[in-house]
Amino acid sequence: MTNGIKEKIENANKKAIDKVLTSNPILVDIKPAIDVVPGMKKNMIMHAGPPIDWQNMCGPMKGAVMGTLLFEGIAKTKEEAVKIIENGEIEFSPNHEHHAVGPMAGTTSASMPVFVVKDETHGNTAFARVVEDKVQFGDYGDEAVEGLRFWRDKLSVAIGIATRKAGGINLKSIIGKALYMGDELHNRPDAGSSMFANMIITNLIETGMDHNELLPVAKHLISDEIFFLGLSMGTCKATMDAAHGIEYSTLVTALARNGVEFGIRVSGLDDEWFTGPASMIDGLYFPGFTADDANPDMGDSAITETAGLGGFTLAAAPAIINLVGGTPDEALKYSKQMQEITMTKNNGYTIPALNFEGTATGIDIRKVVKTGILPIIDTAMACKDPGKRMIGAGLVKPPMDAFKKALHGFAKKYEI
Repeated sequence: MTNGIKEKIENANKKAIDKVLTSNPILVDIKPAIDVVPGMKKNMIMHAGPPIDWQNMCGPMKGAVMGTLLFEGIAKTKEEAVKIIENGEIEFSPNHEHHAVGPMAGTTSASMPVFVVKDETHGNTAFARVVEDKVQFGDYGDEAVEGLRFWRDKLSVAIGIATRKAGGINLKSIIGKALYMGDELHNRPDAGSSMFANMIITNLIETGMDHNELLPVAKHLISDEIFFLGLSMGTCKATMDAAHGIEYSTLVTALARNGVEFGIRVSGLDDEWFTGPASMIDGLYFPGFTADDANPDMGDSAITETAGLGGFTLAAAPAIINLVGGTPDEALKYSKQMQEITMTKNNGYTIPALNFEGTATGIDIRKVVKTGILPIIDTAMACKDPGKRMIGAGLVKPPMDAFKKALHGFAKKYEI
């Protein structure tokens, strides 16, 4: 590699990581996807991970697609949903290709509410599907579908009104504080959820909303500990999108899984996906479930690790070990180890247990391949069969093949 190429890469990476560090994501609204997401269509279902068609989808993603069609009223039964899909009436597309992210199966449809997160520094906007812990895991039952409708018809309307009244809500500030309160902002966003609820309920009261409308919304916000994950994902997506598309940059801007393949995208390699097989998750199962029930890794939520949160900040969240398995010492080790494959430390997000060091931020495909160290992701587990919900949680790593393919693609594009 010539010195000229090296200099271009280093300059590009400096530009990219500066965009990550200076991003300032603000929640500005929550709207139906069809109203705000670029390229969204009435017959489209967006999904987590790299591109995949119906025939090749895993069980929980198929279940989530069926649940989403029931939610939209496009189908009245799961059998009718399958028939509609097999007739070619539904178009599938990855969330990431629309500046969006979604948890687990990530299925996002026209009327589904999405958080609208704007990076005030760089002007780009990202969208995050709401987290509801049922349809996203593949459950298509009546309770799961009605839960999404409550989100659409009640929760999103109220939260949108309150957010607009507040003039937007600074999410970066909440995340920074949540790291001091035991969150890692992926599987444990409890503190973030509580802080957001405190802020938004005050605004809801000030809107003069009818008591009967306000009460169920307030109860949900207060009790939903995983609520802030959607906002954490939207924050991280807006941050990483700001750094995407910089020629010669080796920065990873997306880690995403569809339950079959794990895909990555790289700033300097346009919108190309580099994939490998999704791995099985090593963790703890809920009573009644074993490894035989589990589906491989799935979801866009690894955008949190892409931005230096989640598994990269396990040292800030010792309580999460009870959910994903391991020890507090291992959590410290992982957070330190991630510094070996990243470009910098983010002093906007610091970890008390590491003497307030900034989180390891900016995965570099060159460092991953050179060191053999893979990003660590903490994640929920879905059942391999459709119609189920979360069955456990654990730790997982991407396939090295994805990074090797990306590095090869980089060398080819820039004739190195």
